[in-house]
Parts: sequence; structure tokens; C-alpha cells
Amino acid sequence: MLRILDFGDPEVERLLDREFSFPEEAVRAVEAIIARVRAEGDAALCALTAQFDRVTLAPEELAVQEEEIIAAYREVTPEFLSAVRLARDRIFAFHASRVPDTWQERHADGAVLGQLVRAVARVGVYVPGGRARYPSSVLMNVVPARVAGVEEIVMVTPPGPAGKIDPHVLVAAREARVDRIFRIGGAQAIAALAYGTERVPRVDKIVGPGNLYVTLAKRAVFGSVGIDILAGPSEVVVITDATANPRCVAADLLAQAEHDPAARVLLLTTSREIATRVREEVNAAFTALGEPAALREALRFAAAVVVPDVATAVAYANRFAPEHLELMVAEPFAWLEKVKNAGAVFLGNYAPVPMGDYIAGPNHVLPTGGTARFFSPLGVEDFLKRTNFTFLSPEAFAKLAGPAALLASVEGLPAHRLAIEVRKEKRGAIEGEGDG
Repeated sequence: MLRILDFGDPEVERLLDREFSFPEEAVRAVEAIIARVRAEGDAALCALTAQFDRVTLAPEELAVQEEEIIAAYREVTPEFLSAVRLARDRIFAFHASRVPDTWQERHADGAVLGQLVRAVARVGVYVPGGRARYPSSVLMNVVPARVAGVEEIVMVTPPGPAGKIDPHVLVAAREARVDRIFRIGGAQAIAALAYGTERVPRVDKIVGPGNLYVTLAKRAVFGSVGIDILAGPSEVVVITDATANPRCVAADLLAQAEHDPAARVLLLTTSREIATRVREEVNAAFTALGEPAALREALRFAAAVVVPDVATAVAYANRFAPEHLELMVAEPFAWLEKVKNAGAVFLGNYAPVPMGDYIAGPNHVLPTGGTARFFSPLGVEDFLKRTNFTFLSPEAFAKLAGPAALLASVEGLPAHRLAIEVRKEKRGAIEGEGDG
């Protein structure tokens, strides 16, 4: 189930192609959902929840109440609560270690330049749900927003059977200090966050992963509201030399393959023996897991590529720009500086991607589909906005006015030049003028 390729095989170049298209019918369906929510508000949310989630809710039932959250604590184990709190604290500590702040610098001529750094006021967090549970998504999206100082965090997640939200998700939300929770999902939840309804408040930015319809909805509302990234299928590149443990490598490939039938998993190894043994371990583990159909589909895209050396593997990984990159080689830190494009890097034999997914501390919301070439993991910066400020003393203005006026003339903007020239003419008499 795992193809073994030589680095010179033309198929290796084709592995770089991860173009994902959006079906036109899905685009139109999302546009219709957004328009309906904007026009009908909570009534549309209830109707669409009944249609897509098979759950009947009255408008007043959209919001999760305090007693439901309290009850959720009685449904989870003490071990789960302890694990959530450990993960929360580690994620908080990682993100709190580097928080941008307001700054200014004063120049000798009296100019003062700088930036105000302010948190986004209200953030919407989408957490996949329904028949699944993702408390880790709650923590990874909410905790950095809290570190940034966001005033209000609104969470949406699809309801499960009978409208119930998984208690593990509710507990994670409370531990991360989510302010309000609504049992809505899909494109309709994104529309509600972007434009507001009678009960769902309009937010300034939406973060969190979802299915195709959620992704399309985020793309459609961008501009009216900020978004994080348009997430694609999960992916991992594992680089090994002959020292790697084949069973661990196989497990790491399967861990990402089980995320999505379209997941991309790739092994780059300097050892053909390792490639062969990893293939055997993948086949054995796949059988032991019950041969799930989604995993089988993802493994159709999987490959092990035999490379001449680790340098070649790292260079190819930089072109691939994977969401996750594992360096399972004898000296992983020796190669870290060579990594140019990756969402997250996992070094050594004891740092598999799932540790980063849950508890290590760095964020697991990562760029996919090669976008690590220009996007970064979700972090505190995503919940902050910068405002530049400028003060010019008369001396600083005089020094800069001539060049600025020249540039205004070159660009053919006479009113821009006027706004400069009028101050040159009035220099020394501007302050206090017009007060009476």
C-alpha cells in the first residue's frame, strides 16, 4: 500500500502537485446558505440545522446554557480533565513567551514613530463536531486568543444527536475560557459569525478548521470579517536515515493518513531497507486497525522515496512545504537550520506529530497544501492588529517636506503636495491657529 520510488522517478515530481479545486455546485450551495442566514437570521440557522444535522432546535436553544456546561464536567473523567489542563497550560506558556507589544521610537529631530498593538475585540472559533469530538481544536484556537487579550470569544460547533454537544468539547471550552457557545455548524455557522443574527453576535475574525463547506464559507465572507487560513487535507513528510525505527515511521505516516481520505503522507529515506520495512509495517498496522476505507484511500497517495542523502531529502521537503515535517535522523538539529518551508518541524524519535497535535505546546493549526511557503502557524499575532502612528516636530517636517512634495508631484497628486506646501508656508504659525 506504500509505493517505493527512486528519487529520479518522474512520479516524485508529480507528488509536489497538490492542487485542490472547489466544486462549483458546492460554491453555489454555500453562497445560498450565506444569503439565507443574512436574510432570515436565527430562523435560517434552525432550518439549516434541521436539514443538515437532523436536529430540531428552537431559536432559544441555539445557545449552550450554563447548566449544560456544568453537567459536562460530570461526564468526563478526572484523567481527561487533568490532560486538558496540562495541554492548556503548555499551549498558553508557549504562546505567551513571545507577545508583540506597542512600541515607539523618538528621533533626534523630534519625530516620534511607532505602532499600537491591540487585540481583536471579538473572535469566532469554529470547532468541528457532530459525531466527532475535537477538544484539542478548542484549545489550539482559543488559548492564543486569550493570550492576545481578545475581549470576547464565541464558539460554534455542530450539534450531535438530540442537539447535544460532546461534553469533552464543552469542558475544553470552559477550561480555555470561551465566553459563549452555539450549537450550529457548517457554512451557516460561518455566516452567523460573519454577519450576526438575533442571538449570534457578529465577530471580527473567524478561526478554526472545518469541512469543504466551512472552508468555502470562510473564503466567501473574508473581507467582511477576518479569517485564519483555508485549511486543506492533512499532510506529513518524514525524513529518515538508516537509524530510524520502521515501526515508528509507519505509525507516524498512518497517524496523518487517518485524518482525511485526501491526506498526503510521504517518506523520504536514505535507506531502501528502511523503505521496505516501513511498507511492511504500514500493511500490518493497516490490517490491525481493521482496514478502514478512509485510511485505504489516503494510502493510495502515500509514497516512500529513496534519496541519495539527507540534504536531498531536506531540499525536496522545502519544495513540498509540508504541514508537518519529521526529522527522524541521527542528528536532527544539524538539519533544522536547512528547513525553509514547513508548518511545524518535529525532531528526533520521540516527537511524533500527535504530540504536537495535543500537548507539546506549539499550535497545531498549520498551513497546508504548500502554503507554508508564505503562511505561518496560528499564533498570538493572528489575534492582534497593528496601528502605525506618526508625530513630526517642525524640524522633522522641514527635513522631509521637500522630498515628500516632490514625490506627490511625480505621482500627479497636487492636493497631496498642497497638504505639504501649506505647512511649509505657515511653518511656526500653525500651532494654535484656528482656535478662535
